Amino acid sequence: MADEPSSPSTGAVPDEIVRSVLIGASAERVFAIVREPGWFLNDGEYREHTVTRYGPVTQVDDPVHGSFQLAIEAHEPPHRIFFRWLGGGLGDISDAPHNTVEFLIDPAGTAARNLVRLTVKERGFAKLGLDESVRRRNYEENLHGWKQQLELAKQLAEEPRHTTPAEQAAATERGEA
Repeated sequence: MADEPSSPSTGAVPDEIVRSVLIGASAERVFAIVREPGWFLNDGEYREHTVTRYGPVTQVDDPVHGSFQLAIEAHEPPHRIFFRWLGGGLGDISDAPHNTVEFLIDPAGTAARNLVRLTVKERGFAKLGLDESVRRRNYEENLHGWKQQLELAKQLAEEPRHTTPAEQAAATERGEA
C-alpha cells in the first residue's frame, strides 16, 4: 500500500486522506469497480448494494450500514470519478458541510502489462460541524477503512471470475451481455 499516512493523535484533524494501491489490471476494469456508487461501503468484503438514482442524487442501500446519498460530481472514464456525500434525506443537493471521495486511476506499468495505481482522496473532515473528538474518530476510522477498501478493489480487479454489477451494466451498454 503506498501513501501510508501517519495517524495524527494531537493537533487539528487533517482535512484529507490520500491512499493508493497498485493493481494488476486495466484502467477500464478498475474503473468498472470504482464507478459503482457505494462500492466502498463494505468492511473489506464485497457486498451487493441496492443503487437507486433520483436525478443528480444516488441512494445506496447497504444491508449492514443502511442508506446513504451521494452525488456524482465528475465522471471521466476510465481515469477519474468524484463523489460527494450528502447529508439528510433525498431532495435538493444541500450546501451543508460534506466529505468528497475522489478515485484516480493512473497507468503504472507498460503497455504490455496492465498495472495501474488507484488513489482515493477523501476530503472535508475539517469542515464537518462535529465535535473535534468525533471528527478525529471519523478520520481515524476512514483512514483504516480506505486501506481495507483499496485492498478489496485490488482483489476484485485482479480476480478474473468476479464481475461487479457495474461491470455487468458496462458490458450490456457495449452489447457484450
